[in-house]
Amino acid sequence: MVMRASVVEAIGFMAATLTTVALVPQLMRVWRLRSAREISLGMFVMFSVGVTLWLVYGLSVHAMPVVLANAVTLVLSLAILGLKLRFDRHATDKVQPDGAPR
Repeated sequence: MVMRASVVEAIGFMAATLTTVALVPQLMRVWRLRSAREISLGMFVMFSVGVTLWLVYGLSVHAMPVVLANAVTLVLSLAILGLKLRFDRHATDKVQPDGAPR
């Protein structure tokens, strides 16, 4: 089955939009709760690196859906990562060395 290029590009933009917008509820939750303890730091670091590589790939092959989606996804991912580092640091500031809250 052969699809027209415009249909393929539309599918790419739809997929890009859905996978990018999927991060918004997570970002809102982290911001609202002021906590990101349940988010894996390693996973989000690897995810951000992967998104960066997809962005580089998209730029290299001139694939606009890939470029736009990964540029926005990278911003959202780095925002979540930054909030995780910020909130985790504040959470550990409130715990004494023996693990008891201050």
